Amino acid sequence: MESRNYAKLIEASKSAHEKWRLVPAPQRGEIIRNFGNEIRNQKVELAKTITEEARKIVTEAEGEVQEAIDMCDFATGLSRQLYGLTMPSERPDHRLQEIWQPLGIVGCITAFNFPMAVFAWNFCLAAVCGNSIIWKPSPHSNKCADALKNIWDKVTQEHKDLVIVLKGGNEEAVAICEDKNIQLVSATGSTQMGKELAPIVAARLGRTLLELGGNNAAIICPTADLDLTVKGITFSACGTTGQRCTTLRRAFVHVDIYDQFMEKLHGYYASLKIGDPSDESSQLGPLISESSFNTMQSILESLKKKDVVVHGGQRLEVGDPKEFYVMPAIVEVSEIEEEMLNETFAPILYVKKFTDLKDAIHMQNNVRQGLSSSIFTNDFRESELFLSSEGSDCGIANVNIGTSGAEIGGAFGGEKDTGGGRESGSDAWKAYMRRVTATVNYGSELPLAQGVEFDES
Repeated sequence: MESRNYAKLIEASKSAHEKWRLVPAPQRGEIIRNFGNEIRNQKVELAKTITEEARKIVTEAEGEVQEAIDMCDFATGLSRQLYGLTMPSERPDHRLQEIWQPLGIVGCITAFNFPMAVFAWNFCLAAVCGNSIIWKPSPHSNKCADALKNIWDKVTQEHKDLVIVLKGGNEEAVAICEDKNIQLVSATGSTQMGKELAPIVAARLGRTLLELGGNNAAIICPTADLDLTVKGITFSACGTTGQRCTTLRRAFVHVDIYDQFMEKLHGYYASLKIGDPSDESSQLGPLISESSFNTMQSILESLKKKDVVVHGGQRLEVGDPKEFYVMPAIVEVSEIEEEMLNETFAPILYVKKFTDLKDAIHMQNNVRQGLSSSIFTNDFRESELFLSSEGSDCGIANVNIGTSGAEIGGAFGGEKDTGGGRESGSDAWKAYMRRVTATVNYGSELPLAQGVEFDES
């Protein structure tokens, strides 16, 4: 990476922020609204770019573009709701107030699997709060980044440097993390990536917003609607060819319904249409790379050597022969295997029996990741236990839906090795701002807090 060129990008981003922060927030919201409307106008073309580059099926690609549109709408409304609290003061003629100010430059590092949506989560909130953004997309999705950057430039030439795309790999990611000019680094990717980048930011006392790996589980109880459950399980385990951070990796099924559930699950898997993702009838496209395929096969071979029952997982002769299409794997385990404890970014679903719900919750929680979770039940007490402090320890906990497919209105993120960050809805905007506590004395005296006396005489 040419350091001189990088320095120019930083200066351009800094200048863009200094100009943008003076624009009233509702006016920022209107510009972001225009950005969203132009994305809406180009929805089909943008989705085709996602399918071409990230190899997502058509409906998922279009859904991702819609997510970017929705985030623009959300940010437009938020532009009039960047509220700070006022608090009563213990001192007479004083007022306490929270004021939220933009941070400056936000660095955004995104992964291949959601090449537009995750940028939109970060950009829409960062920008409406008054920040500029330097975006380092995955090398697998540079065309997606170019497409959104072109739309932004079309919408506003005056503020075009509010979005700067920095293409590259590890070197560029490290540069963002090391740069003291970048106040917040938002990074989406593997847990290992987060563990490597976070200490670099911490060394300069910078802020991080981390959305890392998931090892998500579902619990299927005896009262579950099995037709609904199997559909939800299949989409969560197989959607995006198992390459979502929210992909379902583990299913704990009550012993009383295990055989019935497995029969339906195998039937649903057998009906999946796997092929060219640009074909609208395809439900699964290929894995992103040969490396991903090899990792999946290595895990499955390791399990087979232990005499664990593995269904599927083989490479399929469909689509482009240079790509790696696979049959999603179902792995039946009688005990917790080591391979279950770590995320494999591929369609591998581990299935295990349980008899006691609290045991199932313990197995769900007993991994280092804490992103998404779900329970399928029609028993009110079971669902409430799952959502209580004794239940799921994940940032996302769902009832009668799978682990993937979050809406933008709620804060998205997880605990433990998932990183603790929150993006998208609710009050996630606060991560992109600094809080100022202001005390205003509108009286003629100077009383001190906590009754402290300080008299010069």
